[in-house]
Amino acid sequence: MLEVAAVVSSVPAAVAAPDVPAYAFADDVRSAPAATGTTGAVRLEPGATYRSSLPDSGRSDGDGAAQGEGQGEGDGPRAYYRLELDGSSNVYVSVTAVPRAGATLAVGDGISVSVQDADSTRCSSDSVTVGSSRSPQPLTAWGARELRPGKGLCQKSGTYYVVVERTGDDGSGVDPWELELAPVSEAPLAKAAATGVPDGPGTWDSATPTPPVAEPEPVRGGAGFAEAAAVEQGVWSDEIVPGQTLFYKVPLDWGRQLSATVDLGSARKNAGYVVDALDLTLYNPVRADVQDASIGYGGSQKSAALPPVPPVRYANRYAPTDPTESLRFAGAYYLVVHLAGQVADRFGEGPYGLTLRVRVGGSTQAAPGYARQSVPRGFFDVGAPDPVPSAAGRTALGSAPGTGKPGDDQAMKAVAVGGIGTGSLLLTVLGVWTLAARRRAAAQMRVNAQNPTA
Repeated sequence: MLEVAAVVSSVPAAVAAPDVPAYAFADDVRSAPAATGTTGAVRLEPGATYRSSLPDSGRSDGDGAAQGEGQGEGDGPRAYYRLELDGSSNVYVSVTAVPRAGATLAVGDGISVSVQDADSTRCSSDSVTVGSSRSPQPLTAWGARELRPGKGLCQKSGTYYVVVERTGDDGSGVDPWELELAPVSEAPLAKAAATGVPDGPGTWDSATPTPPVAEPEPVRGGAGFAEAAAVEQGVWSDEIVPGQTLFYKVPLDWGRQLSATVDLGSARKNAGYVVDALDLTLYNPVRADVQDASIGYGGSQKSAALPPVPPVRYANRYAPTDPTESLRFAGAYYLVVHLAGQVADRFGEGPYGLTLRVRVGGSTQAAPGYARQSVPRGFFDVGAPDPVPSAAGRTALGSAPGTGKPGDDQAMKAVAVGGIGTGSLLLTVLGVWTLAARRRAAAQMRVNAQNPTA
């Protein structure tokens, strides 16, 4: 064990592997400049995706510093954003921080995300660090304002704030980190007031499922959540280079249970050992971390499997701990794979073969019965379309928020226009036919007049 530690300690904190694609932000991303305090914080609208950045160094000042001290937050740079929330919907905000490729990071470098009300009360808090690999990679944490029966805090409509803070050792990095923020709104249940708190998550089969065995099908993982490659149950082959992060998404309906394994192929040489070389992380539709697995790499093939997770159920949100608590929605679940940059220094730049094995168990259950559509529309449905971030976009799809399915209005317009067009054509044909008949009758009368004996 001491020998392994000595080998690892000589590995650079990060290696700038070539040809690592940059993080892929959503095509329709909006700009949201970070505020250093609550005053002037940009408003975030559920259903839209925003691009921002976290300051590079120095402590936030002004009312941001004062609020941070009151909440017992750290001394890292902070960014503030604003939410205007109703008193009936749950709202979730994911924040993905993107350190610069090749940056030198410490084990504790990361971000924390909290949602606070106007009186500085924390509604939620989450954090993530780069970990022992110290390899630059997208780091995702999330915040929420949830409405729970009997819970007294953060239950009212009003102004709330998303506070993003950079954590870690002072001076560990001076580069700003880009941010992607994705707020979504979950509608209440139609019968929530009558039924009260639903039953708990119940029991589930926690046995480790057998990974599927089949001839792998080629797939190309995306470079961000917005470009995640769609996969389903089966075996999938891909390639990855050191320092790269690949994103895949799996549609998961109510009652279904996901398991996944990732296999990393062997290297051409064996030159030491890298701890936490490969990470596999499962995120739910609001990009909350559900479960993860990490493995070291010594040049020979390795495999990492997610620990068993329960089926997707609405009542899971009332569980006391994760991963059960996070498996509360149907929709697109994300499998995110990262290969540490240090692998390039020990075993070469690659690419390395990757095999993703996905199994979907359980049986489909009925949806919980939301009172209205969530924002973006269809977000918690299997096969949900990409988020529509603006009213203009929703109008282009032919649907207003909370009414019908996307395209219903457009389809009705098409039917109406088609009906009007068909009716007009019919009237025109009848008119021409009538005019022609009258002309033929008049001509016949003239012929009879000229030939009375005919």
